[in-house]
Amino acid sequence: MKSWFNHLRYDPISPLLASGSEALHYFARRDLLDEDSGPANRLWELPGAQRILKKQRADGSFAFPAGKDNPAAVNYPLIETWKQFRHLVEVFGITKNHPPAERAAEFIFSCQTAAGDFRGFLANQYATYYTGAILSLLIQAGYGEDPRAEKGLRWLLSMRQDDGGWTIPILTHPFNGKEMHRLTSSFMEPVEPDRAKPFSHNWTGMVLRAFAAHPRYRKTKDAKAAAGLLAERFFQPDVYPSYQSADYWIRFQYPFWWNHLVAALDSVTRIGLNADDAQVGRALRWLIDHQQKDGLWREDYAKPRSAGKPAPKQREAMRWVSLAICRVLKRAYE
Repeated sequence: MKSWFNHLRYDPISPLLASGSEALHYFARRDLLDEDSGPANRLWELPGAQRILKKQRADGSFAFPAGKDNPAAVNYPLIETWKQFRHLVEVFGITKNHPPAERAAEFIFSCQTAAGDFRGFLANQYATYYTGAILSLLIQAGYGEDPRAEKGLRWLLSMRQDDGGWTIPILTHPFNGKEMHRLTSSFMEPVEPDRAKPFSHNWTGMVLRAFAAHPRYRKTKDAKAAAGLLAERFFQPDVYPSYQSADYWIRFQYPFWWNHLVAALDSVTRIGLNADDAQVGRALRWLIDHQQKDGLWREDYAKPRSAGKPAPKQREAMRWVSLAICRVLKRAYE
């Protein structure tokens, strides 16, 4: 077994292979055991992928549940399409070679502004964090060399704070709750960031996924500098009130959404930081120390462990989180 495995007290691979999930089985063998698992397109026909694709509309989008109070300036189809695209790409390995995935990607690109970002999550306000998260999926789906992805990455570089990290521009201003709601629910001119304010590790973590996913951009000095900034903030509270608690570092989910320790480690190790980095090494040791005897990791370490066996759905989520952790450990130690 490879050297990364020797750092663990319990075997994490056997419970992944015994899960009964063909997708988990495929990625565990390919990514952890370095076996030839064959093309991923066989996963595209699995029932879970088909359940998602059944909901796709003709224009490639997915419908968001309607509500009376949904602001018209918020692009709800974009939000729902991004949510579903996460699962198609991260769980089923779907790429642009699959026509439904191509349609979804083209719908997402249709929501890109001339500047290169994706708006609609916060009405017309800059959503640096979602732009990064969207681009990471598009790049994984095969659009890394698409000029539209390139434009998005360059826009993100143009939106950095003076310290080299990112935040959400509207958070750099002292808006009260009423004004914040007006700005993020009505079509208003986007608020420019106060670049002298510090970066946010939460939103830098989501942005950095795009650079980590790109074979060329992950090697740049800008990506490496941002990865170093993010690693320095492990286990600390954010500087902004949104998702500020340090507990968010140890609340995991997969596919990735918000920033947390596993998602951040996934990015910084792709960019080149490894176990020799002091902060990365400390985070890896935390993960090793918190592995369960069954070989898996919990989803949420911020709240007490629940009594009894986890429900099947929860255990499935734990397996996907554990796969993501094993990928990080393998990359960091090898």
